[in-house]
Amino acid sequence: MAVAPILKFLTVPPTTKHTATVIFVHGLGDTGHGWRPIADMFKVDPALAHVKWVLPHSPVRSVEANLGISMPSWFDIYSFGFNTNEDEDGMHKSAALLHDLIKYEVESNGIDPSRIVLGGFSQGGTMSLLTGLTGEYPVGGVACLSGWLPIRNKFKEIASPHAASTHVFYGHGSADPLVRMQQFEDSAKILVDLGIPRSTNGEFGGLYYHVYEGMGHCTVQKELDDLKRFIEKCIPADTSK
Repeated sequence: MAVAPILKFLTVPPTTKHTATVIFVHGLGDTGHGWRPIADMFKVDPALAHVKWVLPHSPVRSVEANLGISMPSWFDIYSFGFNTNEDEDGMHKSAALLHDLIKYEVESNGIDPSRIVLGGFSQGGTMSLLTGLTGEYPVGGVACLSGWLPIRNKFKEIASPHAASTHVFYGHGSADPLVRMQQFEDSAKILVDLGIPRSTNGEFGGLYYHVYEGMGHCTVQKELDDLKRFIEKCIPADTSK
């Protein structure tokens, strides 16, 4: 039996038999409770009634870019311009914690990795890309909302063999004042360079990335609708599809 994960988390159970799991990772200063309304909204769709939601709570740590104030954070941020060194150690430690959540779903709940989607917003999206594309398990999909690819100068070296075959949803706002468009575009390019094919005409498969015009560092209903369709494609109720 797998050892229970260290991370504390909120669980939103499925409304039918549990055959798939979404692990959704919050952003800086938030907790898993912040994304509970989205999980509740998605679970009423019959196409996602079989999905259990796991909403982890990050550790609390000092964040240098925020005057050293302690807050929920997956890693330290040295500058909100993201033009400094990264807290690689903190990122890898949090990736290990999230990996343990995936492992627990696989070993204790009998969920195949291909039936798990790992996603997140902002800092949580960044952690989802790192964990999902460098970890042991080939998950069914990875979603990043308003995040960025971390450790870009080393990412090709640390990417898992299954990274190139992973379905990735990558949404970003054209008016995001925090994670700039250039950072989004540079991150997307590296994902393509990893061998993840670009999705064409919005079709499912490979890297689906979309810019939402006028959206800041937040999410909008159109993006959530697109995310829901992505999850439905990754972990459909009928596993024979």
